[in-house]
Amino acid sequence: MNQLLFEQLDPIKIPLIQRFYKQHYPAGKAKKDELVIIAKDSQHHICAAVRFRNISPYQLLTGMTVATEKRQQGVAHQLLTFCEQQILNEQVYCFALPYLEDFYRAHHFRSQKADELPGLVHTLYQRYTRQGKQLVPMKYILSGS
Repeated sequence: MNQLLFEQLDPIKIPLIQRFYKQHYPAGKAKKDELVIIAKDSQHHICAAVRFRNISPYQLLTGMTVATEKRQQGVAHQLLTFCEQQILNEQVYCFALPYLEDFYRAHHFRSQKADELPGLVHTLYQRYTRQGKQLVPMKYILSGS
């Protein structure tokens, strides 16, 4: 597995990540008010991205995607490990697709009951699930907490 470089994307560079999402995850659309973390390969090409949407005082991890040709190579694990070291705290939630629940669990996210989600996070979860999306609400739990 190649060494990856991680960085927080400057909001002025959002158009770069929009192209990446359009190619690898068309439903993902980065916004300038989101925190975007990218992974670059040894040729400095973006190979993965994850966004953190502010739902004050919480954040929602969303739009985690890896370039098609880099999938199944541990890139997502490396990106999320970087986020654990630099960004994640107990104010971060995610709505995982059921088949990704174990992936997020490996990075200290724990399933939550929907009715225990805080206000706006709960509202957003309800909106997504009313659209027919099967999602598992999860919260980042610091080790030892």
